[in-house]
Amino acid sequence: MQHWLQLMWDSLGSLLWAGLVFTIPLTLITFVLGLLLGLLTAVTRLFGPWPLAAIARFYVWVIRGTPLLVQLFVIFYGLPSLGILLDAFPAAVIGFTLSVGAYASEIIRAVISSVPKGQWEAAYSIGMSWRQAMNRTILPQAARVAVPPLSNTFISLVKDTSLAAAITVPELFQAAQRIVATTYEPLILYIQAALIYLVMSSVLSALQVSLERRFARYGGALEEART
Repeated sequence: MQHWLQLMWDSLGSLLWAGLVFTIPLTLITFVLGLLLGLLTAVTRLFGPWPLAAIARFYVWVIRGTPLLVQLFVIFYGLPSLGILLDAFPAAVIGFTLSVGAYASEIIRAVISSVPKGQWEAAYSIGMSWRQAMNRTILPQAARVAVPPLSNTFISLVKDTSLAAAITVPELFQAAQRIVATTYEPLILYIQAALIYLVMSSVLSALQVSLERRFARYGGALEEART
C-alpha cells in the first residue's frame, strides 16, 4: 500500500501537467469550435437551401454513425495516404470538433425548432429582419433550453479526449500509459487517471447545476415581464 501511495504521489505532477497542457486546451478549443460548427450546421438544415441542407444532413449522418476513435484514425493515420500530413494535436482538434459539431447541431436544431412560431411573428411585427429575430429573440430563448444537453456534451468531451492518446497526443491518459510502461503498475495508475477525470467531471457537473439555476431564474424573470 505504501508503495502504491508513493507511486501515485510521484506520478501526480506528470498527470496533472498533461491534463493542464493538453487535455484542458483540447477540450476547450474543440468545444468552442464544435459549437460554432453545430450552430452553422443546425441553421443550414433548418433554413438553408436544399443542397447545403443535404450536405449538412450527410455530415451529421456520417459523424453520428461512425465511432469517434475510427474518425481520429482516419484523420491522423489515413489522410497521409492522400498526402495530407497533420500533427497529432491538430488532428485531434479536427476530429473532436467534427464530432462535437454533429451532436451539438442536433441539440441546437431541436431547441430552435422548439421556440414557438409566434416569437418569429412577434419579431417580424416590430420590424426585425431574420438575422435580428434570430440573434435577439430566438437564440436567447433556445440557449436556455440548450444549456443542460450542451453541458452534458462538454462533460462527455472531457472524458472522450482520452481517445487522443491513440493518435499520440500526450494528454492525461497517455501520460499515465507512459508511466505504466516504466513502472509496470497499470492498476494503480489507471485508477489514478480515472480519479482525475472523475474530479474534473464532478466540478463541471456542479458548474452545470449552477448555470442551469441561473438560466432558470432568468427565464422566470422573462415570464414575469411578459405577464
